[in-house]
Amino acid sequence: MKKQPLGEWHFNEEPPNKFQSLILPAKKATMTSEDAHEPPSLDAILEQTLKDIGIPPRPDIIERIAVEMHKDDPDFRHLSHLVGSDVSLAASLIKTANSPFFGLRNRVHSPNEALMMLGLDVAGRAIAGISLRKAFPAGIRLERFWHASAQIAALSGWLAHTIRKGNLRADDAHAYGLFRDCGIPVMLRRFPAYEKILACANDEAVQQFTEVEQQGLPEFPTDHAMVGCLLAQNWWLPEEICLAIRHHHELSAIDMIESGLPADSRYLIATGQTAEHILQQLTGGSRTREWSKLGASCLRLLDLTTDELPAIYQEGAEVLKTVE
Repeated sequence: MKKQPLGEWHFNEEPPNKFQSLILPAKKATMTSEDAHEPPSLDAILEQTLKDIGIPPRPDIIERIAVEMHKDDPDFRHLSHLVGSDVSLAASLIKTANSPFFGLRNRVHSPNEALMMLGLDVAGRAIAGISLRKAFPAGIRLERFWHASAQIAALSGWLAHTIRKGNLRADDAHAYGLFRDCGIPVMLRRFPAYEKILACANDEAVQQFTEVEQQGLPEFPTDHAMVGCLLAQNWWLPEEICLAIRHHHELSAIDMIESGLPADSRYLIATGQTAEHILQQLTGGSRTREWSKLGASCLRLLDLTTDELPAIYQEGAEVLKTVE
């Protein structure tokens, strides 16, 4: 497998409105003569939906980075002070910046160096990923979930850096790996019955994963991919990542150019699914039946063969050693 050079990446200032048609359920309404007020805007509906489901608010540091990015002369010193005031965040950002898939020639030793070397766009996503775990109450069950997410993110970043596919970047794939299943802890906290529904979805060998979730919640037909997309959109992640989160259990999203998804979103889906499969093979963790449904299509999209998998497993084992 050939290594891919790092390319350009753009950070969206605001979540695009077109997401709303993808993630908000359609609602039928009948207008009467008594309706004198204006209908609520899509932004208002989205805001209320976020509150109803319990999606954690966007961290203030992400907004501050976005503000600095739009200045002609960003104040890196001010941002590094903000990051440095949170010891845990600062340490995690430095560690993330020193990860192999970022390909930095020199190790960074301070928040300011991390911001300067990564750039504000990439650093913003790294900070979003670090903040995600802090947005939910600690618990043994979620500790295992976050650890698996970190492992999938590391493997995804490594795969993207190793294979040559479109404009896919390692830091995009790493962020996607962290956020791909972020709807699960939201659903666990919001719906008491969701843990059993999730177990059924993990064991389902034929039906689409998200269909099992929606059927299990007839009173609120949603799924972790939809909720995760809402969270990622609200946290200002790039469009390609949000769309990949929304559709990552759909075979057609991987197989069909006509799906309408950007090529990089399809590559992200395939990379993340392959990363999860590697993790399953090496550790027995993150058990689902998704590889049997999506694996062949993922390999085909990434131009990989089953004969290459043993070597990929071996290299992936070294990547996992970097994840605590």
